[in-house]
Amino acid sequence: MAAKESAVDKASGAGKRELVITRVFDAPRELVWKAFADPKAAGQWWGPRNFTTPVVELDVRPGGKWRAVMRSPEGKEYPQHGVYREIVPPERLVFTLIWDDEGPASEMLCTFTFEEQGKKTKMVFRKGPFTSAEHEKGEKEGWGEAFDRFAEFLEKGGRGAPKARM
Repeated sequence: MAAKESAVDKASGAGKRELVITRVFDAPRELVWKAFADPKAAGQWWGPRNFTTPVVELDVRPGGKWRAVMRSPEGKEYPQHGVYREIVPPERLVFTLIWDDEGPASEMLCTFTFEEQGKKTKMVFRKGPFTSAEHEKGEKEGWGEAFDRFAEFLEKGGRGAPKARM
C-alpha cells in the first residue's frame, strides 16, 4: 500500500506562493532554539499580538506531533496541529501546520533555519504554499507579530511573559 500523500507533498511549488520572513534576534542560537523547542516558552510568544496560547504540546523529534490553541482577545480559539518532519538542533526545524477548523486541505510546511551571527541569531522562516495573496498577507501579519513577541521574550532572557503593548 502506498503512503498517503499530504497536501504539502502534492504541491509542486510551481505558481504557488511562499511566505519568507527573516529576523535577527539579539540572543544566542541555543536560547532561540530552546524557546522553539520548549512548550512552556513557546506558549508565551506563539501567536499574534494580544493573543494567548493556553495549550502548547510539542514532541520535538522527526515524526513527533505538536498541537497548540491560540485564543484571540475576544475569546475565539484557533486550534492547530502538525508533525515534525526534520529536526537539526540548533540549526533547522521543519514541521507541518494544519488549522483544525479547516482540515487537511489547510496543511502547509513551516521551515525555520537558525544561523549564528556572533551573539545574535539570524532566523529565516518559510511557510507555504499559499493559494492566495490574501491568505499569505494575513499569515505574514500574524507571524510578524508572533516574532515581535518572540524578540520581547528573548529580551527577558527567555523567561516570563512578554510585555503587552498598547
